[in-house]
Amino acid sequence: MSRVSFLLMIAVMASALYLVRTQYESRSLTTEIDRATSLARNLETENDRLDVERRAQATPLRVEKLAREQLHMRTITPAITQYATVQGAASAEVRP
Repeated sequence: MSRVSFLLMIAVMASALYLVRTQYESRSLTTEIDRATSLARNLETENDRLDVERRAQATPLRVEKLAREQLHMRTITPAITQYATVQGAASAEVRP
């Protein structure tokens, strides 16, 4: 009987150690999930902020201002428009 009791005690101890290890891993994974969720929220907030900033940078008035000041561009008018023609295209005829 003592041999059976000893084997049962060993089985109970092994089971208890396995339970402790499983609970520790579960807590570690839960902590990791919480950290990942927090990081995902922070990244989403940062993405939203950058998206708003990108939209603010691409307003038509800002683009026009940068084109005038930095690229020295001006608005199109008929007085400064130059038309290009392809030589031979105007004189080409369709032959049957």
